[in-house]
Amino acid sequence: MTNHEFVKHFGGSKVSHYRMLHGPRRQTPFSHGETDNVPASVDWRKNGAVTPIKNQGKCVAAVEGINKIKTGELVSLSEQELVDCSKDNHGCDGGMMEQAFQFIEQVGGLTTETNYPYEAKDESCNSAKLNAAAVQIDGYEMVPENDENALMKAAANQPIAIAIDAGGKDLQFYSEGVFTGDCGTELNHGVALVGYGSTLDGTKYWIVKNSWGTEWGEQGFIRMQRGVDAEEGICGIAMDACYPVKSTSTNKKKQGSLAAGKDEL
Repeated sequence: MTNHEFVKHFGGSKVSHYRMLHGPRRQTPFSHGETDNVPASVDWRKNGAVTPIKNQGKCVAAVEGINKIKTGELVSLSEQELVDCSKDNHGCDGGMMEQAFQFIEQVGGLTTETNYPYEAKDESCNSAKLNAAAVQIDGYEMVPENDENALMKAAANQPIAIAIDAGGKDLQFYSEGVFTGDCGTELNHGVALVGYGSTLDGTKYWIVKNSWGTEWGEQGFIRMQRGVDAEEGICGIAMDACYPVKSTSTNKKKQGSLAAGKDEL
């Protein structure tokens, strides 16, 4: 597969195009900015807050993570519900993270992957499968852009939905170690930030959950250099990040159908 074909197939999130059409990022509170004594390393996989590698799901991974943190239960959630039903978010053609979080909040939660399995294509919204939302959120917050310190504070508290430029050959053929290769800042791929740390020789890195299968990278994950000179971070990792907010330690068991009119989504 050529690099052009690779980017076309795997780089779905057209963040720059979306911002051009809809304006700059929404300003929100950043509650994690008050975090003091940020730990030197965090790995949400070790805390049981990260599901196995999937074909999609940077927004879903962040919701799964905060749900585990708040409720103690790791639930694999449905990417396909977002693809099919969050139509303002362009489905498989590059969904925006905050749009996805808004949808989850507005419809009363997200159902499970078992209930609404991933199909790798845009389908009609199956409202019959949305009758029992498994996990709810209360909203979302944006991480201040171009600020790796702010991103680190956020990642110390929960998994984060981020976007990167995945168009370079170095990233396409990454296999292991801390990624320091060439890449731009044309954000075109959504992933989940699930931790950070440092190697024995002091190289700082981010831990990123990708969606290209377990044969890519470090069993589907990549460690990307942290603390680079460019304020936007490597591959634009600090440019556009956000996370779901969940205040309760329980989820309401949603019964019945969506609100009137949702069947026509």
